[in-house]
Amino acid sequence: MAHLDEIIERVDATIAGGVIAPMNELLIALSDDAALSREERYQQQQRLRVAIAQHGRHHREEAEARREHLTSGGLIL
Repeated sequence: MAHLDEIIERVDATIAGGVIAPMNELLIALSDDAALSREERYQQQQRLRVAIAQHGRHHREEAEARREHLTSGGLIL
């Protein structure tokens, strides 16, 4: 299996895990991967950046929904 294919599988698995810390760690590790071309590295890093941003947006939306539910009627329940 080519190195790029292995990296793609790692990125897929990390994104599927849905945990930010491993996504950030892989994002940093890809910066130092000399076996990938600049474009290949950028593509995989961008996939991780998008997943991190979506995760943050989803977390923010959940927190807002939770706050709205707890403060329904203007009172904290």
